[in-house]
Amino acid sequence: MATVATEDEKKKGIDWGGGNRPLGGVRYGKLMMWFFLLSDAFTFSALLISYGMIRFSHEAYSPDKEYVIEVNEGGYGINPKQHGPNNAIELSDDGKTTITKEEFEKRYEERVKAAKEKGKPAPAKGSNYYSSQKYWPIPEEVFDAVPFFHGLKAPLVFVGIMTFILIMSSVTMVLAVEAGHRGDQKDVEKWMLWTILGGITFLGSQAWEWTHFIVGTDYGGALRLSGDGRNLGEVLYGAGLSENQYGPTTFANLFFFITGFHGTHVLSGVIINIIIFYNTTMGIYGRKNDYEMVEKVGLYWHFVDLVWVFVFTFFYLV
Repeated sequence: MATVATEDEKKKGIDWGGGNRPLGGVRYGKLMMWFFLLSDAFTFSALLISYGMIRFSHEAYSPDKEYVIEVNEGGYGINPKQHGPNNAIELSDDGKTTITKEEFEKRYEERVKAAKEKGKPAPAKGSNYYSSQKYWPIPEEVFDAVPFFHGLKAPLVFVGIMTFILIMSSVTMVLAVEAGHRGDQKDVEKWMLWTILGGITFLGSQAWEWTHFIVGTDYGGALRLSGDGRNLGEVLYGAGLSENQYGPTTFANLFFFITGFHGTHVLSGVIINIIIFYNTTMGIYGRKNDYEMVEKVGLYWHFVDLVWVFVFTFFYLV
């Protein structure tokens, strides 16, 4: 039978008749941070599960299946598995006209010449992959650009670098928390500064990736379809909320919302880290010999990094 705690028990920190405090004396601020992160985990889980369900409800591209290929300047070529070694698909009124290999080579050379006159790189030749609003895009074919290397195809290299930077910022945050436990203000300042720089670099990289995704490639991608699904023969350039050169508009909508939602979290984390860094340099935590605020913001930053691992997996690897 439960008993009422005595005054001596209360003084010793035993607030109830069953023994010590259930949470072991965890501070209010840290407990509330865990509650917030738990609720945020549910939000991101719902978003990523929704993405997965929509992703697998669409037909996936496969060169072994029969498709009406949508051809454009930037990526038309011979697909032997579908159309034989001597044929290529070229756009016409019915969207499905076969031409000879010789005619294909002739048209390709004309496009190379036109590209040189415009000062643009030559269009891709002989690719078996075609952007279409009919099937879900392959990430390696969409996210293959790198800053300062225009025209270079490097699938997932840039987003891999972004991921590495964010993970390393989590490492520097661990070192900042460890320094706080030792009461070493200088080390806390150093590692917090590196964490802030890592977050800013990630945000800048994401801004470039968004810009490239919105502007699109030099030669566009999928062809515009009418409301009833008819091919209008107009090349789409870039991705937006209503049209997407890389595939279905749903792909672009989910990309903008989920990566943008995560980016907002990173931005919030950077701002909070700057505030904590400022307080540290002012000696606020050092005078109290209490660096728990560094630990609390560290929990948030690790969560943001962990969520990006799942976002990266869903968007870029699946």
